[in-house]
Amino acid sequence: MACAPSLIDGHGRAIRYLRISVTDRCDLRCRYCMAEAMTFLPRDAVLSLEEIALIAERFIASGVRKIRLTGGEPLVRRDMIDLAHRLGRQIGTGLDELTLTTNGTRLAQHAEALHDAGIRRVNVSMDSRDPGTFRYITRHGDVSKVLEGIAAAKAAGLAVKINMVALKGLNEDEIAPMLAWCRDEGHDLTLIETMPLGLIDEDRADRFLPLTKVMDVLKGQFDLSFDSHVTGGPARYWRIAGTDTRLGLISPLTQNFCATCNRVRLSTDGKLHMCLGHDDSVDLKRAIRSGGLAEVDARIAEALALKPERHDFSVERGAAPAVGRHMSVTGG
Repeated sequence: MACAPSLIDGHGRAIRYLRISVTDRCDLRCRYCMAEAMTFLPRDAVLSLEEIALIAERFIASGVRKIRLTGGEPLVRRDMIDLAHRLGRQIGTGLDELTLTTNGTRLAQHAEALHDAGIRRVNVSMDSRDPGTFRYITRHGDVSKVLEGIAAAKAAGLAVKINMVALKGLNEDEIAPMLAWCRDEGHDLTLIETMPLGLIDEDRADRFLPLTKVMDVLKGQFDLSFDSHVTGGPARYWRIAGTDTRLGLISPLTQNFCATCNRVRLSTDGKLHMCLGHDDSVDLKRAIRSGGLAEVDARIAEALALKPERHDFSVERGAAPAVGRHMSVTGG
């Protein structure tokens, strides 16, 4: 079967990066991400792993060079490792890199299998190393399990990048110590501004911490220089002098990065989302089940025409979320 057309959106941006949410389910309940009492999708509403693989392979054939598996927490889904192995076989024959974002709670038991599948880098979401603060942010999480997972990943030969959402009045005093810890452990650190996705139990304005303010503090404590390193994602990087540790900033509110967006996201229910901050999507689950791969190719082409120029995020007090869906559905 012929491949879909080259993945160029209506603004001339080449789409080379696909993020796949393999499940909306998660074993944590981070306060900035989801409500405490979440209702997850029924199993018959989500893509099968076979369907995910087939759709991903269409994207690879059309020019996608990087795939990130995410969630929810991807490692809670049964047979997710089988999907990683299948996609990992595409590395070097179309796909340049397969990566994973995880909360780390199950990483210790899966790290070696992920490496065997061809994954070489993992992002671990950890907003605090303090047990009490971590438990508060996640509502019930045990940070020791995450730290065990990070150590196991390092031992398995996986490069680790810590993802830390900057939260005013909650973990802002831990950002500099987290960077120092990453430097000492040989990890990278990416700081992320909170994003207005889905209804939660708090007002995001109360926790919004501009990364411009954070950088003013960090530059007074670390010798940081701009680094032109790119990973395919939206982060801008700095390097700590004399080390291999990079500090990344994902700042959708204070420093918009939409002009260079090269990403689309496949949600766990089969919707292809062109932008985190918009509701426009095409239904690839319906396409693959009703018309097969030819219909998938047609809907991908339709999606590219719908991709907006930029998001419209705002975290003003009392503002409604940019979209109703939670990050766990779309994929981080």
